[in-house]
Amino acid sequence: MQAFLKTGKTTVHDKAQASTSSAAAGSSERRKPPAPWVEKYRPKSVDDVVEQSEVVAVLRKCVKGADLPNMLLYGPPGTGKTSTILAAARQIFGDLYRERILELNASDERGIAVVRTKIKNFAQLTASSTRPDGRPCPPFKIIILDEADSMTHAAQAALRRTMEKESRSTRFCLVCNYVSRIIEPITSRCTKFRFKSLGDEQIISRLRHICELEGVKIDESAYKSIVEISGGDMRRAITTLQSCYRLKGAANTITTADLLEMSGIIPENYLIDFLEVCRAGNYSKLEDFVRQIGYEAYSIGQMLEQFNEYVLRCPSLTNKQKALICDKLGECSFRLQDGGSEYLQIMDLGCAIILALK
Repeated sequence: MQAFLKTGKTTVHDKAQASTSSAAAGSSERRKPPAPWVEKYRPKSVDDVVEQSEVVAVLRKCVKGADLPNMLLYGPPGTGKTSTILAAARQIFGDLYRERILELNASDERGIAVVRTKIKNFAQLTASSTRPDGRPCPPFKIIILDEADSMTHAAQAALRRTMEKESRSTRFCLVCNYVSRIIEPITSRCTKFRFKSLGDEQIISRLRHICELEGVKIDESAYKSIVEISGGDMRRAITTLQSCYRLKGAANTITTADLLEMSGIIPENYLIDFLEVCRAGNYSKLEDFVRQIGYEAYSIGQMLEQFNEYVLRCPSLTNKQKALICDKLGECSFRLQDGGSEYLQIMDLGCAIILALK
């Protein structure tokens, strides 16, 4: 500054400081936010996929042979269907991964018009058998249709014709939860792989690995709670862990109570009390209990789901009583999904349980 006042010009030192500060500002602007743990720890290769040993064995041979059939991956959510095909595609195409892949999800429009335009146009593109650096590369592309069971039958019929015509240059991979919703002409053209729910030990092992890398403090019993909350869904388990970690902070230890509160799971003592209130046969006490549940802001849909599991394993109920209660549970759950009142449905269930226990 003194040099500028004397000469009217900035010195070399001032220019260097200005360039350094601008570079630091630019780098801070370009700094990417931390990725969700689900994406950060997504399998990078087929060998990283957890539990699905049969699928991994077949895909490993496909990757080595640089060939891939049309595939249909189906199974429960969070078992690694999309991650598996993306990892296989990365291994097959390497640097050309983004150019050779077209991924469409349920959020995209996938009616018959999209099948006839976007999918068809991409499938008709030719693929080179060499990379820019001269190394060999498979001469085909991959179209990944995630949640394909939500496609209309007309769109699936149009897709069948495209799969026939472009079989030389394009491979199709359909990912869905319910294989019964895919039309037969498509399933007969695909190699089907069933993904099963992940075991408790596999989920806990993966969560331990993430906790070690991220420095998460967690009780040993909390791992079992995450497994019960997730129900075999690895994606839900990792998301629950990260959400609770963000809430508690790095300095505090995650406990089972924190996880239950975070995930909206209803404590089992409420289920026990609800059955005992119904067993007493007092409608006034039942109404007071239902109001208390409402004050706690618990989801009645979640309560019905947990109460169904509790009734099935309750030793004090006969098989006939369990059948009557579960039948009413299904009816109330249907009404809730159809927009019914939570208060009326839980009261109706309670009254039906009182009659069933008499």
